Amino acid sequence: MALRGRLAAARGAWLVFEDEAGFSMTPPQVKTWSRRGNTPVVRVRGRSRRRVSIAALTCYKPGQRSRLIYRPRRDDGRRNGRKSFTWRDYRDLLIAAHQQLGGPIVLIWDNLNVHKAAGLREFAAARDWLTIYYLPLYAPALNPVEGIWSLLRRGWLSNVVFSTPEHLIRCIGRGLRRIQYRADLIDGCLAETGLTLQEALAGPRRPVHVV
Repeated sequence: MALRGRLAAARGAWLVFEDEAGFSMTPPQVKTWSRRGNTPVVRVRGRSRRRVSIAALTCYKPGQRSRLIYRPRRDDGRRNGRKSFTWRDYRDLLIAAHQQLGGPIVLIWDNLNVHKAAGLREFAAARDWLTIYYLPLYAPALNPVEGIWSLLRRGWLSNVVFSTPEHLIRCIGRGLRRIQYRADLIDGCLAETGLTLQEALAGPRRPVHVV
């Protein structure tokens, strides 16, 4: 880990992982119970290209309760409109997370183009409370936020007939709020990566440091 990252961890930084996922009106399907010979059928109104994007942060710090912070971004339906988060959306999310956590952040996320946008790099370089590292390419198994999406899809969103985009947003929010109250689930998502908090704080083996 670069010197700046070591100093951040030494002065009590939160280790924060980020990921973004999209959810559509077509519900994820999982196995369920029914009477023998009666296959359950989930009837939906048809596939929709409208979706809701969620950016989520899992936050860990020794001696502190693990946190989940998230922010939705709804597709406005415009043909040429952006469906995913902009670098400004990520900037605002990180500012809100810093205020909520009350301490410096060591952020680890993937190599998405918007994560390396010039505006976001300049923002990070000007904030002494923020240190950024990138995960190796094609390594979603190292990101505990992937576990949050799995819990959401296998639980609160599974086999649900969404009547409107607002209904979808409410179900997503309900599921994420339930997870927020379960620090053991957030910890379990980190454990699923094969990392311990101490190993993660020791730093990525091949980090890219934003200065």
